[in-house]
Amino acid sequence: MARRFLGRRFGWLWTSYAVSAYGSGVGFGALPLIAVLVLHAGPAQVSALSAVGPAVGALIALPLGPWVEFRRKRPVLITMDLLRFAAMMTIPIAYAFGRLSFGQLLMVSAVVAAAKIAFNAASGAYLKSIVRPEDLLVANARFESTNWSSIAVGPPLGGAAIGLLSPVITVMADAFSYLLSALAIITIRDREDPPQRTDKRRVRAGELLDGWRYILAHPGLRALYLNNMVVSGLIMATEPLLAVLLLSELGFPPWQYGLAFAAPCLGGLIGSRLAQRVVTRYGQNRILRTVGTLRVVWLIGLAFVQPGITGLVTVMVVELAIIISMSLYTPVLATYRLERTPKDRVARTLSAWSISSSAAIAILSALGGLLAAATSPRTAIAVAGLLILASPLLLPRRQDSPPTPDLPVPTGRAHPQGASHEAK
Repeated sequence: MARRFLGRRFGWLWTSYAVSAYGSGVGFGALPLIAVLVLHAGPAQVSALSAVGPAVGALIALPLGPWVEFRRKRPVLITMDLLRFAAMMTIPIAYAFGRLSFGQLLMVSAVVAAAKIAFNAASGAYLKSIVRPEDLLVANARFESTNWSSIAVGPPLGGAAIGLLSPVITVMADAFSYLLSALAIITIRDREDPPQRTDKRRVRAGELLDGWRYILAHPGLRALYLNNMVVSGLIMATEPLLAVLLLSELGFPPWQYGLAFAAPCLGGLIGSRLAQRVVTRYGQNRILRTVGTLRVVWLIGLAFVQPGITGLVTVMVVELAIIISMSLYTPVLATYRLERTPKDRVARTLSAWSISSSAAIAILSALGGLLAAATSPRTAIAVAGLLILASPLLLPRRQDSPPTPDLPVPTGRAHPQGASHEAK
């Protein structure tokens, strides 16, 4: 089957995403690694870097949703890429002059997290404006496929670069990927439609919560939003716990630990490529409910990992099953969200969704760390695996109405009819 052409603008947007995704893949885990290898940070500081930075970034991003909504999206995308480039480049510069500090790493982590939320909000709104509604799932599946391939390829390359050169080399690669991403977006020279509000008024306080108002007023989005916070938070909370379990308690060598997570990411190519086919055959709502349930049944398996090759294979099989399910589910969810959000509310809705996800991950990661300290990493993973089994209860139970064309929605208040007047 021939690959569907989605237009020149989408091609450059996809190129921008791919460049930054692979750059971030190479730089995956670079800040905690620098904290340990260069600044000799302890476990508490590394945990703080993983939780506090994104949490502060989410707070910084709170007013950015309305700000992005009422501006042309291409300049926002370019600005956020250049901001991330500048922030990341302060690390190798400070390192070269012997001035790097843990506080700087926290600041960079927060700035990058906030810019990422704003970028994703603008990107989703821009995608909806340049791709036909019937092509949204294809577009989201391509983004998802690119994301997982970058995770499969990037970290091993980054590890090799750190071993051969220095800890900051992957930070530089990540930084320049944002610069290249900005150049790709600059290449899109088509004129954007102006946003609905073009005056220079500041964002009103009531508009800060518009994204949450719309999500919570829509039955389908509300259910998927709550489910997503629980699932993503519990899965991400197990990552540092699993690292301690495998590397410290079970004695896995670092190369096996890297392999256990890199190789299963190829499953992301499988799931993302299946998305269009299975939705066509079974329908969007059934896939969200069925795959949304399947993606959570595997996590408990990580609590039974044993030393040696058997344990390595167990981790890889569990991770492969999770990733295939997630990579199939995520583009369907992303498409559902865009289809059922009016154009004049996309940036605020996506921003609210990302902020909530970041907060849930930070909170559940902190709770998981406390539980692991009081018991053991294996126990904390088992608790997460059991809790996540209840998350399908939050999925929509009834058939949702199909999306309808966009209609104007008054600024500053939730849409009164939810699904009946919407158009990810």
